[in-house]
Amino acid sequence: MKRSLFLAAIIVLSFLIGNVWAGEDAKKFDAHATTFNYFFKDGDMDFHFGNLVLGAARNGGVEIGEAFYAASRIKDGDAASWQTEWYELAERVEARGRSALKAGHRVSARNQLIRAAYYYRISLLAMLPDNPELEKRGLKCRALMRLAGPMFDPPLEYFEIPFENTVLPGFFRKAGNSDKPTKTLLMIGGGETFIEDLFFYIEPQAHERGYNFMTVDLPGQGMLPHFGQVFRTDTNVPMKKVVDYALSRPDVAPKKFAAYGISGGGLFVPQAAMHDSRFKAIVMSSAVVDAYPLFSAMPAAGASQDEIDSWSSFHGDIVKSICWRYGVNKPEELIEANKGNTFDSKKIAAPALLIVGEGEYRSKEVQRQQKVALDGFRDKRSVLAVTPSDEGATNHCIMENRSIVGQVVFDWLDEIFR
Repeated sequence: MKRSLFLAAIIVLSFLIGNVWAGEDAKKFDAHATTFNYFFKDGDMDFHFGNLVLGAARNGGVEIGEAFYAASRIKDGDAASWQTEWYELAERVEARGRSALKAGHRVSARNQLIRAAYYYRISLLAMLPDNPELEKRGLKCRALMRLAGPMFDPPLEYFEIPFENTVLPGFFRKAGNSDKPTKTLLMIGGGETFIEDLFFYIEPQAHERGYNFMTVDLPGQGMLPHFGQVFRTDTNVPMKKVVDYALSRPDVAPKKFAAYGISGGGLFVPQAAMHDSRFKAIVMSSAVVDAYPLFSAMPAAGASQDEIDSWSSFHGDIVKSICWRYGVNKPEELIEANKGNTFDSKKIAAPALLIVGEGEYRSKEVQRQQKVALDGFRDKRSVLAVTPSDEGATNHCIMENRSIVGQVVFDWLDEIFR
């Protein structure tokens, strides 16, 4: 399989795309920058609305009418307004779901309850850790997903993996109703993800193609910082426990076990694969060979006090929340917290797919890190896919076009596991 020809009909494959973005400051990289505007003037709020919210519609996480109604009532850039409107929507959808469940309409109940769960999760964005609503709504989100889980066929299973002083929570859904060993995708998130996000990111596409789906919160993710588990530079340690659990299951085929990491997961997955040969294929969106220069290039980490004072409450509290997840107090401390947070692709035996949106790929640092990764991977089936802006598949993690993500990722995995 030649790298230059792989999926040529549906992807852009090049290291030259960034050259068309004249005038870009190569020293700056804002992961939450969007190529085009969705609804809000506040850039961070618009990114989350267009990507985390609207992107989930394809997989049942939101309804477009509900999402735009909530958005129409939100004060642009205001964190409290965002949190109130999504919470009130979640309550309305939950009530409809519980009514359907009481009447015995399981499909209707499932569909409403999982959307309500996701709206509770969306309401947590920009919520600070000292707000008691953070834990309350986080637990409500998880409880509704667990309530809806048995209504799927096959069921969506909740599990917990003991780790240090707590557990790593996760979801697993079989490809079919048997214990036959089956190809499996483990999905890993990034800096501010919950397992519910990852279910709505790609689980239906995995199921449609006959894959088991598994996802888990690692230290720093979900509610784990509440239990002292913040991000670390040796994520391969908890990842080993995750792989141990996955391969202990009779329904997981060891020779067809893949992992896909988005955002920070583009470091966590390959870092784990450096230390663990049980990964038979890995996917990253995008590869983070070294987190230190990427965080150094982020505008928030290098912002002056005057710039910080000018931030909207939504953007400012998003940054504070990320600091909490890394166990630091100030944005500039995020840079040092990621020193030594690296992976070496030359030490990875598994084939790798790098998938990056064209808008994100305009960053010279992102381009550099993809090239370093791809040049080092030992398996020659490793490739880079740059998805195009003119198909709305351009931003960080490509959350706004999950159909293209599913096509690129699973077509490649199918070839690897053929």
